[in-house]
Amino acid sequence: MKKQLEAMLASMTPEVYQRLATAVETGKWPDGVALTQEQRDNCLQLVMMWQARHNDTPQHMTIAKGGEMVTKSKKELKEEFGIDSDVTRIHLH
Repeated sequence: MKKQLEAMLASMTPEVYQRLATAVETGKWPDGVALTQEQRDNCLQLVMMWQARHNDTPQHMTIAKGGEMVTKSKKELKEEFGIDSDVTRIHLH
């Protein structure tokens, strides 16, 4: 089983990874058919394993290359999105 999994991961293209990641996020295949819980669980595992091997620029709450979970601070996210930390936000209630 491990050899089959290794072969599957080695042959996964970025396009296949993106389709699996989108399916996990939306709960649906590209044709609109809902994933079963087993399919969703399996796809999530594949996505995380692929990220652990190939994710050189991890986003917030993803798996970085090497298998490390990445969480970014609010400051890091603002910098990444080009939001000036001096910007004043007004919250209307």
